[in-house]
Amino acid sequence: MPTISRMPVLGAILPVLLSEPLPLNLVNTRLHLSDGDLDLLDHGPHRTEWLTAEAERLGIVAGASAFDDEVAGALKALREHVAAAVEPARQGKRPPPRSLAGLNEALRAAPAAPQARWDGSSVVATTERAGSLATRLAAGFAEATVALLADPAIRKVRRCDAPACWILFLARNPKRRWCTPSICGNRARVARYYLRHKTDT
Repeated sequence: MPTISRMPVLGAILPVLLSEPLPLNLVNTRLHLSDGDLDLLDHGPHRTEWLTAEAERLGIVAGASAFDDEVAGALKALREHVAAAVEPARQGKRPPPRSLAGLNEALRAAPAAPQARWDGSSVVATTERAGSLATRLAAGFAEATVALLADPAIRKVRRCDAPACWILFLARNPKRRWCTPSICGNRARVARYYLRHKTDT
């Protein structure tokens, strides 16, 4: 459970955890901080805020109270497979077969099927998944991961250049070096300034 002193860190980083492709956002919920690791999925209020936004992106409707420990457990298990697959794939290497099998298992656990419904003026087609909220969310993240792994853009996934940051991001701009200029970019600039002036004295 995060301590009170770490809550501002989570609040500051939360926008970053909503700005990348779904698989990277999931991997980034495990934060590596200077004083130890912090797992966003372990903290109820921040987990709910993050998952409410991500569920909407996945087309899954759920009340905030539904993002319970079962959901957190399912996403933590999937996160291991996502992280293990994305890291080698972004470097042009083969993901571990175990991780790909884990993604496929999550997809099979909540199969998607097209559904027809009347929207008041015409028939519309939607896709719905079977299963509990936890399995549906895990399948949604797994599907997004498979799509990213199969996309040439996977080679544009980078790790933040800040020494103490492990956040992954999709570098749509090839010059991008930090997860966020206002946090890690600023820290890097301050560190460079400090080193320059330390050597001058």
